[in-house]
Amino acid sequence: MKVVMIIDKELPVGLIANTAAVLGASLGKMADGLIGGDLCDADGNVHPGITTRNIPVLGATKEQLKAIRVRLYDEEFDAVATVDFNNIAQRSLDYGDYGKALANADGGALAYLGVCLYGPQKKVNSLTGNIGLLR
Repeated sequence: MKVVMIIDKELPVGLIANTAAVLGASLGKMADGLIGGDLCDADGNVHPGITTRNIPVLGATKEQLKAIRVRLYDEEFDAVATVDFNNIAQRSLDYGDYGKALANADGGALAYLGVCLYGPQKKVNSLTGNIGLLR
């Protein structure tokens, strides 16, 4: 299984960091076994579990993000767990408000700040193979 984050490379650094944090937290909730158990250092200090997978962060254009998100609705990608972070979520101050605004939004009008994928390597690579690392 492979994890990849794809973030709009044109965002300011603060929004890139926020997008990555939201995607990571959400993926950690939905993907069993992705977060390892707590570990101790030689002094006995506990360090809470972190991801057990490498997570490349790729930089895409708005158009690439949208195209990837649309493709993920295809049955072909049912095995790929997906978390997206869109413009409505980013500007919502309350989760309830986000839910209401999203329910009234045309899916085609959403703009994506980032998408996180977790699934079979071949499927994930087929969606992201032409996108470079975010720099």
